[in-house]
Formats: sequence, C-alpha cells, structure tokens
Amino acid sequence: MFRTGPRNLITDVAGLSVGNASDARLKSGVTTVLCDEPAVAGVQILGGAPGTRETDLLEPHNSVETVHAVVLSGGSAFGLDAASGVQAALRERGIGFEVGGFRVPIVPAAILFDLRNGGDKDWGRYPPYRDLGYETVQAAGSDFQIGTTGAGTGALTSGLKGGLGSASTLLDNGVTIGALAAVNPIGSVTISRSRHFWAAPFEIGDEFGGLGCPSPMPDDAKSILLKFREAFTGKADAGGNTTIAVIATDAVLTKAAAKRLAMSAHDGFVRAIWPTHTPADGDLVFALATGRSGIRLEADAAIDLYAAAGATMARAITRGVFAATPAEGDLFPVWSSR
Repeated sequence: MFRTGPRNLITDVAGLSVGNASDARLKSGVTTVLCDEPAVAGVQILGGAPGTRETDLLEPHNSVETVHAVVLSGGSAFGLDAASGVQAALRERGIGFEVGGFRVPIVPAAILFDLRNGGDKDWGRYPPYRDLGYETVQAAGSDFQIGTTGAGTGALTSGLKGGLGSASTLLDNGVTIGALAAVNPIGSVTISRSRHFWAAPFEIGDEFGGLGCPSPMPDDAKSILLKFREAFTGKADAGGNTTIAVIATDAVLTKAAAKRLAMSAHDGFVRAIWPTHTPADGDLVFALATGRSGIRLEADAAIDLYAAAGATMARAITRGVFAATPAEGDLFPVWSSR
C-alpha cells in the first residue's frame, strides 16, 4: 500500500523547496522548484503544443548532468521570461554551473496557456513574468499552497478551474517520490459532469474528497467535454491548454533513468485526465533526482519507483483541481461548487 509523506507535497523529497508567485489581476503566476544541490534531471514531452526553455540539454546524450531549478509558468510563450528571473536570483546567491570562470544557473522551464482566462493581460511593453520568477526564489520553502496559486493561478480544465497540485509517496525501501503539476488541460479531470475524479483508484485517504468511482458509471463518461471550454473562451486553439509537471525522487538515478522517470510520470496524466496528450496540449514532465537517500535501485525496486511515479502524478493533478478556489472574474466554477 502506498502512503504519503508528512506534507503530501513534492518537498517531502529531501533537497527540494518550492516557491509560488501570483498576480490576481493578471490571473497568472509562476512556480519554481529549487534544488539545494544540483539535481540529476530529465524531461519527457508528449503534448503536441509545448512551450519550453533548456529542455534539449536534459537529453541523456547531452553534457550537462544536473540543474539548479525548474520553472513552471503561466503566460504562454511570454511566461518563459520567468526562468530569467529565477536565474537572476540564483546568480545573486552564487549558484550556477561553473564554466570559463563564470557561474551559469541551469534553469529549464515550461509554460501553459492562460491568456484567455478573464485576467488583465494589458501589461505594457514587457510581461511581468521575469519579476514573478524572481519572487518565487525569495518565497521558496518546504511548505507551499496548492490550488489557485503559482503557475496554477489562471489554469482551466474542461468545465472547471484547474490549479497547482502536489503529492508524495513513501516506498517501503525508504525512497520518497513527489509530484507537482500545473493543471490546465483541454480534457476533464472529473468523470463527465460528476464530482468523481478519474484518479479515484489512486487516492490515499480522502486527499481529494474520498468519493471513489461513481456507480454506475455515467453513460457519457467517455464523452470529450470540449464544449465547456468553447462555451467560455471560443474554439480551443493549438497551444491553448497544457499540463506541465515535475516528478522528483531522493533515489540515486542516472540521467537516462531520470528520463525514464519522466516518461513513467506521464502515465499519471492518462489516469487523471480525459483526454490528454492531445495536439492542443503541451503536456510535459520534468524529472529530478536529488540522490539524498543514497539508495540505488535494483531492477524490482526501479519498477516500484516508476509505478509510484504514475500514481503520484495522478494524485497531484487531481489535488490541483480539488484545491482550486474562486476569484473575481472567473470564467469557470471550482470543483467544490459541484
């Protein structure tokens, strides 16, 4: 049986902290995962419309092995500026990859589309995301809010507000795995229009309501509820959605194994969202391995880790929608209103 860490957050993985910065008027924000020491990293992109920075260096055949932070941001392509703010904050602290006498913070980033969510995007010449990114570093800690905050501030799903979610799992061998997700998919996290979540079989306790699966299953459970998004924001366009996430562990992993971890975490998208990985989603998972447990996994233990990655990600995605709160000017209701 899986059990959660003490916080049920990605920060149960030793060596990580998380900071959020939000702008209520903008209905957008930024979330940063900071690494106490450089962490081995990987990435897997399965959505058809990603927006990213520094993802090529994460491929196993490329030279840089570790990163200093990972950024999830709203704002579509404008939100990629957030990584520059995080870089600036890390550089002030003397953190970075040393090359040629200089320190360069390695900060991969991914964005979601939240421009058409009712927020005021008239920001003038330059978007605010660089400053928001800087703020996340100052705010980082072991405890952080989920729901309508950070990169999930303006997130929407098919018919409900999305949000920022997180979860953790403790394995019997002492390894911890954690997930963080900014949930803004074209698909639905609930089964049809019900209060029940697709990820119900993976819930631990009542972390997202304890409702289980509906019985009987609604006749329209397999329907694709795009009409909810179209009713409020017009026809869904390519690049108009996206769930971006981080999966992390304190196990010792190679760069190739970190990529495999990111691949496995995408199973959580499939378990929590219907449909997912569409041409209009930019679905992406970063993987981080801090190695703080000192545990190197044999084959059987590795299978357990990758299975837990999918389950933990499904729970994090669901908790983001479950924890969303209403705000002035919202286009969609929150889950709790059902």
